[in-house]
Amino acid sequence: MDSAPRHPAGGFPRLDWLGLDGLLVRFDAALSEPANRAALALRHAVERAGWPGVEEVTSSLVSTYLRFDPLAVDDEGLRARLAELVASRDWTGAALPGGRRLWRVPAVFGTDLAPQLDEAAALAGLSPEKAVEEIAATRLRVQTIGFAPGQPYLGELPDHWAIPRQTELTPKVQVGALCVAIRQMTLFSVSTPTGWRQVAQTALRLFRPDSEVPFPLRPGDEVLFQPVERGAWDRLRADGPDGGAASEMLP
Repeated sequence: MDSAPRHPAGGFPRLDWLGLDGLLVRFDAALSEPANRAALALRHAVERAGWPGVEEVTSSLVSTYLRFDPLAVDDEGLRARLAELVASRDWTGAALPGGRRLWRVPAVFGTDLAPQLDEAAALAGLSPEKAVEEIAATRLRVQTIGFAPGQPYLGELPDHWAIPRQTELTPKVQVGALCVAIRQMTLFSVSTPTGWRQVAQTALRLFRPDSEVPFPLRPGDEVLFQPVERGAWDRLRADGPDGGAASEMLP
């Protein structure tokens, strides 16, 4: 991909083949806001271009992936077209795609529903009260969807939240558990073991297989968690799959 702009230290962005029917553009070797922004923006640009033979376009934390039909597409021609698009601008400074939403999600922090709040706060050098205040004040971007259907990776929190994962797994967290590690948060769409520390519990269901929109959160959306008292939990669970959450279009 000689025509693409390169980062002097890491050789990014980098374009690689992925099997016989895939192309992957990587913007960095580790998560950063500019690399995530670039992955989201390039994904949107390729989707809008509507190139014949491209069957899927998706993004991860720092990369954009294209899957194509090798029987219908000149693969070298598609690679050249993608390289030209990547080289056409600095994607790390691109505007985020339109159509994004801001979600406001009620969350019970701590209590018996989220017993690791105190531990996570201490690792971040904060009191539990300050930790809740800081998380609630941070608009967290949906950086990617992964691990389980509809499950968002959210970030990033301030540097002191670069706390490690646990050395042993929590046997199970519930659907809607909000957990933290390495400056990110994830909101679990399934009940599962995890090495991330649970700091809050929501009633938002992120995987709705019978709905026309099975995954309500999309990459690029933003989320604000709004602390509520433990006594609100039964009401939130009775509020349907949104669990009291509301969303609005971002400008």
